[in-house]
Amino acid sequence: MPSPIPVERFLPRDLSPSIDLRPCSSPLELSRYKSGDGAPSAAARPPRRLPPRLAWYSIDWEQVRVLEPLGSGGFGSVYRATYRGQTVALKKVKRSSKNRLASRQSFWAELNAARLCHPHVIRVLAASASCPGDTGSPGTIIMEYAGSCTLHRRIYGRSPPLGKHCCLRYARHITDGLRFLHRGGVVHLDLKPANVLLAPGDLCKIGDFGCSQMLREHDGEACNTQLRHLGGTYTHRAPELLRGEPVTAKGDIYSFAVTLWQMVTRELPYTGDRQC
Repeated sequence: MPSPIPVERFLPRDLSPSIDLRPCSSPLELSRYKSGDGAPSAAARPPRRLPPRLAWYSIDWEQVRVLEPLGSGGFGSVYRATYRGQTVALKKVKRSSKNRLASRQSFWAELNAARLCHPHVIRVLAASASCPGDTGSPGTIIMEYAGSCTLHRRIYGRSPPLGKHCCLRYARHITDGLRFLHRGGVVHLDLKPANVLLAPGDLCKIGDFGCSQMLREHDGEACNTQLRHLGGTYTHRAPELLRGEPVTAKGDIYSFAVTLWQMVTRELPYTGDRQC
């Protein structure tokens, strides 16, 4: 199924040329879960396909093996799985009953990271505009598996507070990832501790690109100005974005500053006494 928003608005024009698309014909193999447990089932369904520009990126469903659920939320469900023998994270995007367009926009926004490869950015490996057994899902995304520990859990969990050197190291990881994204013309727009994973080796990796947008080269503003009001977390969103002003990379810098403040203080933003 084609995106309701032209994919060219999210992805660069220099993607690889069109090749034959592989339909979603093979069911996921579930090792522990039945269809009633919330994992993707094996029910047959007509195939939906990615646009021709993303043909090289299509999921080979015969190589997918779902192992266990990792979490779920308003965005959908994430599972630990294997793909071509490699441990991966599989995200099934959830259709919003209130706003179907927002669900599809979130799916296509995730693919802004499709062409990106950096040590501090979660890599997207493959995607499909379908999900076996779920005709309502806007799509499925296979990503690099970086474990299940987030920076949010590290800050507010039972672990000792982050020391100065640890905060500086994590901050450097995040800024390196942001610099790479911005140079690649991508603005994240939902940077926060919950969207930063701690991978083996104590490496921070930026993930969850469901709110991201592409930036125009000539002025550094978002390509699609109609989406400036969507998504994000208000506690980490820059004031100018809350006012509806154009999206720029500066919004991510504000979100990083809030994240750094959380690492240092171990407090949640905007939880102080309300002032009348």
